[in-house]
Amino acid sequence: MAAFENIALLIPQKPPFVMVDTLLNFNEATITTAFTIKADNIFVEDGFFKEPGLVENIAQTAAARAGYIAQSENKPVLVGYIGAVNNLQVFALPQTGDKLITEITIDNQIFDVTLISGKISCNGNVVAQCKMKIFINQNKNS
Repeated sequence: MAAFENIALLIPQKPPFVMVDTLLNFNEATITTAFTIKADNIFVEDGFFKEPGLVENIAQTAAARAGYIAQSENKPVLVGYIGAVNNLQVFALPQTGDKLITEITIDNQIFDVTLISGKISCNGNVVAQCKMKIFINQNKNS
């Protein structure tokens, strides 16, 4: 697939709470997004993109996957919630202007619950990774 640049159509989050820019790659098992950190981002402090932003970036990459699937099936983009974050490891905090490449892998999907593994790279180095449990609210549109 070609890069999908209007990612706002795929996620329920709205500015200033958008932590993904471009969908780079999608298949049934993985999805990859890009995100360039801007100085006015709500998770930037003293020029560094903080841990909550990294977690949200992984979650929004998962949201982009769900949104891409929904859009391909002509269904509305639904709201998801982080149910749990496990084994979060932050190796470095990226800085303003850095471009993050985030990849999630689907470990398991049971009904409205998706278990993922997420990894964020910056300048060729892994800066953060975790496992996450995400719930999709089937009753409430974005």
